[in-house]
Amino acid sequence: MGDLLHEGWMILAALIPSIGLLFLFWVILKHLIEGDRRERAAIRRWEAEQDAAERAAAADRGTSATGSGAADDDRV
Repeated sequence: MGDLLHEGWMILAALIPSIGLLFLFWVILKHLIEGDRRERAAIRRWEAEQDAAERAAAADRGTSATGSGAADDDRV
């Protein structure tokens, strides 16, 4: 019985470093994927803000420069 217990501890001692590395690998990949997801969401928000600002600026230019924006349609 004592021999079997000793072997069990030896097997467990051999597997613990591999299990630890697997856990570390999982944590690192999880953080990489979450960071990428957050970065993509931030870029989408920033691009939406930029598009809205460009549309607002174009609308201001169109109404303030010509009044109706009809003169801008003649340019090619």
